[in-house]
Amino acid sequence: MEKVADIASDIGEYIRQQRSNAKISLRQLSKLAGVSNPYLSQIERGVRKPSAEILQQIAKGLRISAEALYVQAGILDLPMGGPVGDAIRADTELTERQKQVLLDVYESFRRENAAAKPGPAAQTPQQAVESKESA
Repeated sequence: MEKVADIASDIGEYIRQQRSNAKISLRQLSKLAGVSNPYLSQIERGVRKPSAEILQQIAKGLRISAEALYVQAGILDLPMGGPVGDAIRADTELTERQKQVLLDVYESFRRENAAAKPGPAAQTPQQAVESKESA
């Protein structure tokens, strides 16, 4: 049970940080996300753990990717992407939206290049890991 409380606290702190970075008040985010002000306050304080639907609404209100909130809440695993993806995610000067756009463009280039190459070199990093695990 303690682990659930930690996750709720972590996601709440993350949402508060994103809201602060966006210079949006709790009341404004409440309206933008369609979530009651008291409920949103409870989420930020770690009293409540929001559902995936509520996280999606909050992400929309903050204009960040829902995936970022899902990862933070423990609903999704941190996506793979190697050092480039890690560097983009770690950059504190970018917004979550900017990070997601960069990651999407980067992955689309990688897929395009992998499709153009024949043979094992065309594997994505995830495919390479999966083929090693099955061997």
